[in-house]
Amino acid sequence: MVKRRKWLSPILLTLSILPIVPAQAIVTEGTASYYADRFDGRRTASGERFDKDALTAAHRTLSFGTRVMVTNKANGRSVEVIINDRGPYGHGRTIDLSKSAAKEIGMLGRGVARVELQILDDDSVSLPSGSSPRLAAAQQIMMDLF
Repeated sequence: MVKRRKWLSPILLTLSILPIVPAQAIVTEGTASYYADRFDGRRTASGERFDKDALTAAHRTLSFGTRVMVTNKANGRSVEVIINDRGPYGHGRTIDLSKSAAKEIGMLGRGVARVELQILDDDSVSLPSGSSPRLAAAQQIMMDLF
């Protein structure tokens, strides 16, 4: 005979009313810089050739293919980029933008800018076909509990 634990019911109730925050809602702040022209045509960490005219970026940890909205905090201008490289590696930077992306948010003159990063889409987050993010997250939590 299996004993039911009394503490499990409040946990399940709590889990059912907690808001599930999808990956798309993750927002961070940091400092952006941009690639110099001399990198144009070189291979990125993802294997693609770097194109200074494409809307791409480098980030240390985000998956390749992740779409990120980058907003310049000084002027409010935004650009959507796709992560296809690793970096930046120095000077306290959070993200390296292509020259075209940097131009879109008005940071070419200074070379660096305080930015807000919002993850729009992450290929590493996959949902079963036809299910909502909330349902998929709840199913995963339940599987982890048992």
